[in-house]
Amino acid sequence: MTDNTPQEKQASAASPRKESMLANLLVNIIIPTLILSKLSTDDYLGTKWAIVVALAFPLGYGLRDLLTSRKINFYSGLGIVSIMLTGGIGLLELDAKYMAIKEAAIPGLLGLATVGSLYTRYPLVRTLVYNDTLFDLEKISAGLAFKNTEQAFERTLVVASWMIAGSFFVSSVLNYVLAIKLLKSPPGTAAFNEELGKMTAMSYPVIVIPSMIIFALALFYLLRRLSKLTGLSFEEMMGQKNG
Repeated sequence: MTDNTPQEKQASAASPRKESMLANLLVNIIIPTLILSKLSTDDYLGTKWAIVVALAFPLGYGLRDLLTSRKINFYSGLGIVSIMLTGGIGLLELDAKYMAIKEAAIPGLLGLATVGSLYTRYPLVRTLVYNDTLFDLEKISAGLAFKNTEQAFERTLVVASWMIAGSFFVSSVLNYVLAIKLLKSPPGTAAFNEELGKMTAMSYPVIVIPSMIIFALALFYLLRRLSKLTGLSFEEMMGQKNG
């Protein structure tokens, strides 16, 4: 019998589409960098069209993610907004300081929103990390209720929120410093596009990796605390089964 059981079909439908790291790097960093660095002169695309074409790749990638997942991915949505702002600043030939402010503002505001949301009914940590994409929320809730550790869990979420906010604040500072250091030429010139391409290329090792490390530490802290508070293993909390 070749038909899948209802449980297998449900598991298959629920499993998220795996992203290719190579494709992600190519579309979001490598290709835009090459276009801005090599094709911004009048002999090729020119300064404005180079920006449009370069940003079309990450913009298209983000939109494809929205369409294929059929739901708004927080990070994809944020990336699309950031790309549109970058394109607008570049095409309008605004002063480079606005690019630096934009680069710092988005993660900075996210950090403030993460902390501020702790005082609402909907902490952002539940959207960013503690969600049903990563965790088996029903099993964890049952484990917390059984051990009567709900209050301790809420305190854990507060600490995790501050750690996540810290990753955004680090990203904000590094974004601003990188933009100020690299964007020296007047907007609307090939030199500015080349500097923008260099900033895009350097954003991964200088900004993304440190922020990801802090974010990963927050996730590990949350997992470790949840394991103690529920008595569940990592695999059980994340909805995985042995064998």
